[in-house]
Amino acid sequence: MVEIKFYGRGGQGAVIASQILAKVFFSMGKYPQCFSLFGGERRGAPVASFLRVDDKKILLKCEIIRPDEVIFMAPDLVDEKEIDAILKPGGLILINDALTTNGFKALRKFRLALVDALSISEDLGMGAMINTAMLGAYAKASGAIPMEYLEKAIKETVPAKIEENVAAARRAYEVTRLFYGGAIDG
Repeated sequence: MVEIKFYGRGGQGAVIASQILAKVFFSMGKYPQCFSLFGGERRGAPVASFLRVDDKKILLKCEIIRPDEVIFMAPDLVDEKEIDAILKPGGLILINDALTTNGFKALRKFRLALVDALSISEDLGMGAMINTAMLGAYAKASGAIPMEYLEKAIKETVPAKIEENVAAARRAYEVTRLFYGGAIDG
């Protein structure tokens, strides 16, 4: 079983991102389980979304406490001490952040991936909706999902700017930087 936790702010599309990723895994023959927690019911409030994926039915009905992978759509929500305490060894951290080689050094003992999803989304006229760019980055960073499955799920799910959302995922896949074991790829 793989457990993924999404951190974001209201209006970034964290909940929809987890639902699209669940669709991708389902179309790959996996069993996904997806649910969300909200802070204040307003734009900009912290949002957490959870996704479990397994090859067999999932019977757990509880919050994910120790994820295998964490996705931060808002870099201000990154708490390095919390990540160190909860993320499983060898876990994946994907952060929406400007592409620098100096940030998040303490997290490089994990599989760290950075993508500037906000600039990608803004360039494509989508404003702060970065969910599909983050999913393209996830496809590259995790290696767990083929882009064609992701593009199909995006086309079936997003209500508007479908081609822009697919383009955001593709562009993020291309520019995501991987920091695995101190080495930089991408």
